[in-house]
Amino acid sequence: MNEYVFDLGTRFRAVVASDPQACAIRSCEGGELAGFAELEDLSRRIACHLAANGIRKGDVVALLNDKSPLGYATMLGCLSIGAIYTNLDPDSPDERARRILDRCEPVAIYNAFPVGAPPPLRANLAEICRALVVDLRSDKVSAELELPAAALPEVCLTGDSPAYIMFTSGSTGYPKGAVISHGNLLRFCDWAQAQFQITPSDRLTNVNPIYFDNSVFDFYASLFNGASLVPFPADTVRDARKLIASVDRAGCTIWFSVPSLLIYLLTTRAISSGSFGSLRKIIFGGEGFPKPKLKQLYELVGGRIDLENVYGPTETTCICSCHTIRQDDFEDMASLATLGYLAPNFGYEILSQDERPDFGELLLTGPQVGLGYYGDPERSAAAFVQNPANTRFRELGYRTGDLVERDRGGRLHFRGRVDFQIKHLGYRIELEEIEAALNQVEGVREAAALYRRMGDGLGMIVAFAAVEDELKGVAVVDALRTLLPVYMVPSKVETRSHLPKNANGKIDRPALQAELES
Repeated sequence: MNEYVFDLGTRFRAVVASDPQACAIRSCEGGELAGFAELEDLSRRIACHLAANGIRKGDVVALLNDKSPLGYATMLGCLSIGAIYTNLDPDSPDERARRILDRCEPVAIYNAFPVGAPPPLRANLAEICRALVVDLRSDKVSAELELPAAALPEVCLTGDSPAYIMFTSGSTGYPKGAVISHGNLLRFCDWAQAQFQITPSDRLTNVNPIYFDNSVFDFYASLFNGASLVPFPADTVRDARKLIASVDRAGCTIWFSVPSLLIYLLTTRAISSGSFGSLRKIIFGGEGFPKPKLKQLYELVGGRIDLENVYGPTETTCICSCHTIRQDDFEDMASLATLGYLAPNFGYEILSQDERPDFGELLLTGPQVGLGYYGDPERSAAAFVQNPANTRFRELGYRTGDLVERDRGGRLHFRGRVDFQIKHLGYRIELEEIEAALNQVEGVREAAALYRRMGDGLGMIVAFAAVEDELKGVAVVDALRTLLPVYMVPSKVETRSHLPKNANGKIDRPALQAELES
C-alpha cells in the first residue's frame, strides 16, 4: 500500500479500487465466487444491516461462518463499522460455546449457513445466549440485503480499535479470547505481502477452520493484498486425494496449514512428486513438524516449492517468525526446524529459566502484540506484562509460555513449553524432547508424551504413538533407550493406528491426558 491507513475497512476499499473486477473469492473447483467489487458491495450491505440492528463501534458480533462470500463479507462488514467479530466453531459443544458467549457477550449472532442445513450449534443458541440471532440466508434477510445500501454512520477507527476476538483453550477450562487490533493486522498484512511476495495473481488456500487462528493468515494476507482466497470445505479437507486434486484444480499458489494436515497427506501417500503443481509456497505452523516427516515432504516437493516454517501465538497476530527449509536443516534430525529470526515488527526478550541468557521463555514485544484477553483482566495482566528489561518507559510484551534457545547466529529454536516442562526423578524435562525422539523411531508417524502425576511427588511419563504396521510399544521403548537418557524414557508407549485430533487438526492432548487419568 502506498498510502498509510489506520483501519482495515479503508485498506480493503483501497484494494478494491485498484482493480474492482479482480477475483476475490474463488471456488476450490476453480470458478469465481465473488469479485472484489461484488464482495465490497455485499459487505457494505451487511454493514448497513448491522447498523440498522443497532450494532455500533465496539460491539461484539459472533459469526457462524460457512466460508462463503457471505461469511467473509460479514467479517468485512463488521470491520468497516468498528464492530468486533468472533467466529464460532459451528460444531462446538454447548458448554464450551456457552462459556465463549458468556465471556464476549455478543449483541448479535449472524449465521451464514443455509437455513435448511444449520450447524449443530445454531439449533441451541436460544438456550445458550440471549443475543439477537440473524439468519443471513433467510428470505427476510436476503430481501433486506437486496435493498440499496444506505449511508453508514460516521465512525472513527484507530490502529488500537479492536478488530476480532480469537478464542483459544485456557488451562482453567475457560477459553481465552485474544483481542487483535486494526493496527496489529495492518502491519501483519504488510509483513505477509513482503515476506511471501504476495501479488494479485496469487491464490491462497483456506483449508484452516475459520474459527482457528491460522485462518487469519488466509483471510488477511490474501484479500487485503489484492490476492484471491480459495476456501475448502471440511469434507474436502478430510479427503486427502480430493484435497490435493482441488488445490491443483483451483490453481492455488500459497498453502498454509498445521503440520498435522501435511503429515496426514504424507501418511495416506496422497502426495507425490508431481502434486501441488501450481503451489510456490507451502507454509506450516501451529505445532512442531517432526523432522522425518518434514524431510519426506522436502524430498517430494522441496526442489520446486518453498517450505516455510512459521511461528506465532494467537495473541500476536498469528505469525511472528519465518524460516525457509533448506537441506542443511536435516543435518540434525533430533530437533525441530529453527524458528529463524523474528519479523521486523517484533522485539523480544528471553526470560531465563536457569541463568542461561540464551535459553528461557520468549517474551514478544512490538506493534503486533495484541490488546489482551477480552473481559478477562486477571489473565491479561498475567500474560501481557511490562518488559522486565525496560525500566525507562512502559513497554508491554506477551509472555508466550514457549521455551526458546538462541544460537550463536541469533536464530531462535523452539525447545518446549513452560507448561509442558516437568520435574521427574529430580530432572527438569521437556516433554517435546521426548516427542522428538519418538518421531525418530522408524514406523512412528506421530506421537505425544504426557506426564501422569500419582501423588507424593511421584509420577510417570507415558507416550502415545500412531504407528505403521504391527509396531509394538515395547519395541518403541527399546528404540528410545538408544536415543534418550534412562530418566527420560517413558514407562510405557501405547501404540495405535492414529491419535485423536481437535477441531484445529492438532493432536488432542487433553483427550489423551483424560484417557491417561481415567
